[in-house]
Amino acid sequence: MSTRQLESTQEQPLLDFPLSRRGDVLPEECAWLREKAPVAKVRTLTGDTAWLVSSYALARQVLEDDRFSLKDTANAGVPRQYALTIPPEVVNNMGNINSAGLRNAVMKALNPRQKGLQDQLRATAGELIDALVAEGGPVDLRAGFADPFSAALHCQVLGVPFDDWRRLMAGLDVAFMTAREPFADSALNWYKDVGYFAQQLAAQRDRPVEERTGLLGTFAGLKEADPESAHLTDEMFATVAVSLFGAGAVSTSAFLVLAVLALLQRPELIGYLRAHPERMPKAVDELLRWNLSVGDGLPRIALADIQLGDVLVREGELVLVLLEGANFDPEAFERPEVLDLERESPNAHLAFGGGRHFCPASALGRTHAQIALGVLVERLPSLRLAVPAENLVWRTGFIKRLPERLPVAW
Repeated sequence: MSTRQLESTQEQPLLDFPLSRRGDVLPEECAWLREKAPVAKVRTLTGDTAWLVSSYALARQVLEDDRFSLKDTANAGVPRQYALTIPPEVVNNMGNINSAGLRNAVMKALNPRQKGLQDQLRATAGELIDALVAEGGPVDLRAGFADPFSAALHCQVLGVPFDDWRRLMAGLDVAFMTAREPFADSALNWYKDVGYFAQQLAAQRDRPVEERTGLLGTFAGLKEADPESAHLTDEMFATVAVSLFGAGAVSTSAFLVLAVLALLQRPELIGYLRAHPERMPKAVDELLRWNLSVGDGLPRIALADIQLGDVLVREGELVLVLLEGANFDPEAFERPEVLDLERESPNAHLAFGGGRHFCPASALGRTHAQIALGVLVERLPSLRLAVPAENLVWRTGFIKRLPERLPVAW
């Protein structure tokens, strides 16, 4: 719905959601929604109604109030943003990790400062760039760099062979589809990967303790080391690994693709980062604020009647946090429409969510992006988009805004 159509329906418009799937242009509805209807009723992909929250302050309220539940979005009979194609045990991944007593092991695996991780990531990034240079441009930066680099990180963190990265990333194309109705093979796809990680767990157990690697290596010895873990099953361990790989790899790759695209559309910023590598951490935070990869909002179910701005949200209603509304809110950010790599802290964007479900891998995600972008601008200073931006093909029916390909030259 265009801004003009919005202005013609002043009585709480029923918008169709999600908004535009293009990830390099802020949807034109965002500013109108923040100003006129920061809690607006929308119709989701499934035909259900939901409340779309587009201001920064109200978005934070939703994310930080435990009465807005993520876990309950997987319940039967609740309104949905799209059909439930992700198994319920995956939706509440961190809740399951905490309840099973696995939090310490998971957080240790997600620590970007663990020995050798950053050096290995830099080496992998360099090898991927070597392969692109050898092939010669134009090349697809998503397939040739963003996807394998993101997979490499998560393969190392989990302790699975990087040689399997294509098979694992291909599964995400089905795992994170957004559909109007459930389809049977979405579950088959998830459980296929559970089987894969269960096999990798068994392989870790067959190794000497000193040769076990990653989170699965830790899981492999957990029952032996901790009698209180005896009730944990290999299926549970594998489901945790599937969840972490899926959510992590799809998020880091999508962010990296859109971050590079934002820089390619402003070539002077590539030169700035090459000249000022010390600014990379702050630049990554600004690119996170700017990023439009989350195309369907962050969902929560209200567990009580809760006042949200001028709207009383009723128990059982669906609330969607519009990140591109919150992260471009002029009440929270000075000149939010400018991609400002010199923006100073605090850059309190909501790219990693908030409250109980703040992304546990936020530090790892930042490190991943800093290394990737640092290697790219250093090795390929003349990197450019090889096709007009309007010719990029944006994926539909997917949890992320994502171009199918990102052709580049240098």
